[in-house]
Amino acid sequence: MPGAGTFREDFGASVVVALVALPLCVGVAVASGVPAELGIVTGVVGGLVTGWFRGSSLQVSGPAAGLTVLVYEAVQAYGPAALGVLVLAAGLLQLGMGVLRLGRWFRAISVAVVHGMLAGIGLVLISGQLYALGGVEAPGQTLAKLGGVHGLAAQADWAAVALGAGTIAVMTLWRRVPARLRLVPGALVGVAAATAAAVLLRLPVDKVRVTGVLEAVSPPGWGDFGVLASVGAAGTVIALALIASAETLFSAAAVDRMHDGPRTDYDRELVAQGMGNTVCGLLGALPMTAVIVRSSANVEAGARTRASRIMHGGWLLLFAVAFPQVLETVPLAALAGVLLHAGWKLLPARAVAALWRTHRGEAVVLLATATAIVATNLFEGVLIGLGLAIAKAAWETSHVHIEEVWEDGELSVRVVGNASFLRLPKLLDALEALPHGKPVRLDLSGLRHLDHACLTALEGWEHRRVPAPGREGVI
Repeated sequence: MPGAGTFREDFGASVVVALVALPLCVGVAVASGVPAELGIVTGVVGGLVTGWFRGSSLQVSGPAAGLTVLVYEAVQAYGPAALGVLVLAAGLLQLGMGVLRLGRWFRAISVAVVHGMLAGIGLVLISGQLYALGGVEAPGQTLAKLGGVHGLAAQADWAAVALGAGTIAVMTLWRRVPARLRLVPGALVGVAAATAAAVLLRLPVDKVRVTGVLEAVSPPGWGDFGVLASVGAAGTVIALALIASAETLFSAAAVDRMHDGPRTDYDRELVAQGMGNTVCGLLGALPMTAVIVRSSANVEAGARTRASRIMHGGWLLLFAVAFPQVLETVPLAALAGVLLHAGWKLLPARAVAALWRTHRGEAVVLLATATAIVATNLFEGVLIGLGLAIAKAAWETSHVHIEEVWEDGELSVRVVGNASFLRLPKLLDALEALPHGKPVRLDLSGLRHLDHACLTALEGWEHRRVPAPGREGVI
């Protein structure tokens, strides 16, 4: 039984994590365009199902802001009924990747692409939640949302704006209060303060709509599985599985640096996430991923074993069943404030500055990935970022240079490095610049790689070269 000897520490940590998770579960669900209770259902599954697995002992799973954009796009494109099918398929795909021991390969994904993905998600999240903050209906496309921000002031409900801004202010300032008070999460304090203000002042602002957990759960029917025949839906499934897996495993690496306990087994953790998302899909709930905010809160609160994350799922279930009416008093603007704060934290300003100073190419990939996500969508943007990262790696590994040495009146030209088509123009320019009418010996023994395009070009250069009488270029 996990946590048998550390019950006190794990119990306390579970309460803290549940308090951190509650406003995030509700906020992510509302921003995703689904009932608020489905976010709590996913949080419960993240604790009571995923929490039992041994992949990562202290990492906590649930609905994440990083998947909000993709889920919202899927709900708008295929309808709420199809969400369970998409999440179920993504969970099965994750299970398959974990069984095939592909978890460790996610560590090979370019960090610049991951930071770019998070930055793009942050920008999309901010652009959408600015409208939710002001109680204004948002345009469909991210670029349209960004273009319409300047006109928000004329349409905004300023009472809602004040509640959302107050939530953000409380979350920001809460980090400066004494450590013993910070055991209560800033997000919960901010939402509670905004809710109290709305109730006491009787502000006419939009609030969370609650239907009840059992009523919100909607398992997919056989007819809903037809959506998987769509190429777009299949792409959404792949995107959900890959992005959730990458975010989970990068979070695991970060959490491992925060404690001295057992290290993460990446393949087992991928199986755990796949099982959790499979259950979420069967319940028609939101997809899950490991969340660094909850995981870090779990570690900082003194959790020792996976019992803390299991119990946190129990607390979420108890709240959803016993106190659902409390959610109806929460202003949507307060949740928008929580998500705006989360979106801002996803923007990697320090990482961009550090990369620009040390690895400018990586910074370009990061910025290009974020821009592509904003201009297109999450899936296409990540594909563009991965393509750029691969192209950059291919360019950087295809270094080739020429060494010229005169020996006994003969010019010896040694080509060193990797001769690929990417460096062919440079290689041919250097060879064409060699003095004509002189004997030349071309030495390719220093090449680690010679592709067909370069071999053909070198043979052509040899045939065009006019060697000295009795001497020929050597390939």
